Amino acid sequence: MKDIKAIKGKFYIQRLIEEGEHLHQDFKFAISDARKIARSISAFANNDGGSLLIGVKDNGVIAGIRTEEDIYVVEQAAQMYCRPEQSIEFTAYKTEGGNVVVKADVKKAELRPVKAIDDTGKWKAYYRVKDENIMASSLMVKAWNEEQTYDGAILEISDAEKSLLDLLEEGPMSVADLTKKVHISRQKAEQLIINLYLMNVVDFIHDEKEFKLILI
Repeated sequence: MKDIKAIKGKFYIQRLIEEGEHLHQDFKFAISDARKIARSISAFANNDGGSLLIGVKDNGVIAGIRTEEDIYVVEQAAQMYCRPEQSIEFTAYKTEGGNVVVKADVKKAELRPVKAIDDTGKWKAYYRVKDENIMASSLMVKAWNEEQTYDGAILEISDAEKSLLDLLEEGPMSVADLTKKVHISRQKAEQLIINLYLMNVVDFIHDEKEFKLILI
């Protein structure tokens, strides 16, 4: 890895810290587990991207990056423990007391899902929700997989899909609820939802408990 020269950024980093941890930002002080960091990278890449502030404690206190080894661990996480491999952009900032904070930027993935290894050794896709990394739903993963080969052709909307859209006019709804109200099988409902997702008609949101569908 090429050397990273720290630039002045005391006030910039302080502004970022004041925002707290959120959808696009995570504080990292001790980085020792590449697999765990890979889940953060997966979560950011599967959403709209985000940044790791390395050298900042969970409470927002600037401790400074401890060693360059922390950067190597993040690179290892992105290259060895993410599928497909992800590219991380590092920028080092000088802060108060001579401490250095490194901002590791993760871009939104061009091809989703980006998977990382879970605690059981299985490859799973993660998704960033507020300040947490959670496992993406199986339906989201299926939709992302089909998105990779979708040629942009306009699909004809069936009567069942129209019924789904009418229900979503009322607000976000779970796949289970949609399936019951439209009176179709779970399998058929999931494929209809994937079709609508590919046409940019619906999207996924998380409401604290589960993933739901919304109209775009």
